[in-house]
Order: sequence, then C-alpha cells, then structure tokens
Amino acid sequence: MKWKRFTIDTTTEAIDFISDMLNERGVEGIEIEDNVPLTEQETKGMFVDILPELPPDDGRAKVHFYLSADPETRDAVFQCGDAPRRAEEPETSEEELLASVREGLEEIRLFCDAGSCEITCSETEDKDWMNSWKEYFRPFTVENILIKPAWEEVPAEHADKLCVTVDPGSAFGTGTHETTQLCIRQLIRHVKPGMEVLDVGCGSGILGITALKLGAAHAVGTDLDECAVTGTHENAALNGFGEADFQVILGNILDDPAVQEQVGEVRCDLAVANILAPVIMELVKEIPRHLKPGAVFITSGIVEEREKDVVQAFTESADFDLLEVTRQNEWVSVTARRR
Repeated sequence: MKWKRFTIDTTTEAIDFISDMLNERGVEGIEIEDNVPLTEQETKGMFVDILPELPPDDGRAKVHFYLSADPETRDAVFQCGDAPRRAEEPETSEEELLASVREGLEEIRLFCDAGSCEITCSETEDKDWMNSWKEYFRPFTVENILIKPAWEEVPAEHADKLCVTVDPGSAFGTGTHETTQLCIRQLIRHVKPGMEVLDVGCGSGILGITALKLGAAHAVGTDLDECAVTGTHENAALNGFGEADFQVILGNILDDPAVQEQVGEVRCDLAVANILAPVIMELVKEIPRHLKPGAVFITSGIVEEREKDVVQAFTESADFDLLEVTRQNEWVSVTARRR
C-alpha cells in the first residue's frame, strides 16, 4: 500500500504543540526531525554502537505524518478527533484533515515561533517499519569470528568460524560498527581460557559474549540502561550462556560505589570499553582497581581526532603500559596493560 507523507516545516519550540494538535485531529503517528541532542531519558532502551554526531541545533525542525494514498483505507489511519467515528458519521477526507491541521498551525503561531508551517507532500511505499532494518544486518566475519543475526542460518562457507549470534532489536548494537570490530580483533588477540572479563557499557552484550566464546570463564558487564540487563542476558542465552556466565550490573562504574563494589577489586583479567573518548579517559583512572596485575584494557569508540588525548591519558597513567593503537577508517582502538 502507498502512503502520502506530509511534512510540516517548523521549529523545535513548536514541536510539542504540533504533536498534540495532530493527535487531537486523529493523526496517530508522527516523525520528528531535528538536531536536538537526545537526553539521557530519551536514550533509555537504545543500544547503538555509537550515537551519531549531529550538526549544531539551529532551531529548525520538521514534523512528518502519514495518510494512506487509498481513500478507502484512509479511515484506518486517522479518525476525526479523539472519539471513534460512529457508523453514521461521514469519513474525514484528506482535504478536511489538512484544512484542520492548517487551522491548528495558525493557532499555534499566535503564541510561539512555529516557523513557516509550510506543508509539503510526497508519496512512499508501505513498509514493515519495525523490522525493515533487518535487511541491512547480514552475517559478517571479523577474522575467525562470524557475527550473525538470530534469524539467519550459518552460511556454509563460514561453518568453520566461531559463531556469535545476536538479536539486537531495532536499536541494539549489531557489531557492524568499526569500533566494535576493532574491539573484537583485540579480544581475539588477548582473551585466554579461564579469564574473568569486564565489559563496560555492555549494551547488547556482544563484546562480553565474544570473550566467552573465545574461552573466558565469566563476564561481568555494566551499563547505564536497565534494558541492557535483559538484552545482554537474552543474547547470551542465544549463545548458550546463562545469567551466571554473564552478570550485568545496572549503573555507572565511574561514580557509583555499589557498582564498583559489585565489579570487585583486582578481579578481572581483561576489560573492554567501547564508549567515547572522554569516558575512556575517565575510565583510565577507575578501571585499574578492578584489574589484576598484567590485565589488558581494550578501548574503542574513539574518533581519530581524539586519539592523541586517549593515548596521552594512558601514557601519563601510573597504572598502564600502552600496548597497541589500531585503526579502521576514522576510528581508533587503544589497548594497554595493567602494571
């Protein structure tokens, strides 16, 4: 089925007012396009390998909503007002709805800067929006490891690979990002059988699970998002590991004493953190207390412009010896050893 996509040019100031106005007129789903950074609350439940860097917020925004291009099915998409349409009531036409929306926009412009409020229309094909992203996630390899989604079979040509299965959901990290691959390559080099591994910012759990697949005896993960606990345990189960194999702790290891205590002192043989450069630079101060002497700390999530800063944080630390700096495209991984 084809859909008509209507776009309102507006401002970030007016987004909430326009959203409420559209909802009152029976438009049940909208998209918001702006450059406002996500808040901590908004990122809950999101697991991406790394959040995109947005251009500066210039106050401009777009609000998109959809109507069926087929008049006979349009009533399934919106109803006139909050109450369901009674059988004897006429259906709201596209023209009537748009006229009502324009009237609502003019009312909003009386008390806030809503921009031009120009409405443009385009046409798009129907999609299974919740699952369409899956077509871009296919099995791929990082050296001798095959990363595959749960809905795919192991390709015959990769039957000899060590397989890590993930079901990331529409917002979980899939492992395809360069920083995740950089970490996996370092895990291949440094994980030894029987190791205790710490995965800081574990997200979907892919790095801790990879370590377990490589022979680690146990993994402990920390994350700021409560959904990481469920997501990591579900992905661990797909790979044959239980909650006893991969413990996940909710909270910030940098400043939460309860998290620090649960992770434990001088406990881990290896730590991995695929986060962002400023966080890694802080972790250089905290992580040593959780590592055994000689333990390895693998980091990535570092854009090449911040490589110097992260390397400096390690070289100036009294706790680490720098082992290796690796790169993939514009991304960097820094690996060090606990003295």
